[in-house]
Amino acid sequence: MVEERYYRKIYSHCDFYKSLVLLFRSVKYMRINRRKKLITPQFKERIMLAVTEVNGCEACSYMHTKFALEEGMSPEEISAILGGEVENIPENELVGILFAQHYADQKGKSSKESWQRLVGEYGQERAMVILSIIRMMQVGNIYGIAVSAIRDRFRGKPSGKTSLIYEISMIFLVLLYLPIAMIHAIFDKIRGKTLEPF
Repeated sequence: MVEERYYRKIYSHCDFYKSLVLLFRSVKYMRINRRKKLITPQFKERIMLAVTEVNGCEACSYMHTKFALEEGMSPEEISAILGGEVENIPENELVGILFAQHYADQKGKSSKESWQRLVGEYGQERAMVILSIIRMMQVGNIYGIAVSAIRDRFRGKPSGKTSLIYEISMIFLVLLYLPIAMIHAIFDKIRGKTLEPF
């Protein structure tokens, strides 16, 4: 009998490619955040943990738990976020965390209403920074799920959710996807395609 592993969502190559395009288009908001410090490092880690909890990426969960501890978050708070609990989230971050969970749950989309709530809570620029962090984590999760799956397979504990071909192709085709997605992102920007997630 195949043991059920941690990861919950499995993304297609198309999902991965689209996520890469959106990430490239969102990079400028990460730069803005580095310069203006609109989102604290702790808030950023809470967002990343929330996205990881929804997607169930074992590798990302491990890494971002370490980063969150380094940012001063308590083990109890980290455990709560990874368990899907939001009771101990700071009030001023709650809308952002809930939006992150919604976006990940919808595989990279959101309702117009939830996006407007995020913008209403934080303003357009901070909302775009939050979205860029979510998109970065989404890409990391998609890739990390494939890496975790192949690692588990070689440990004799395949997930039953993915095939060896899927795992290898996700890991290696990223080398092809990256330059094409970057060019695609440039064309989308030139065409004025919206970055809003609905």
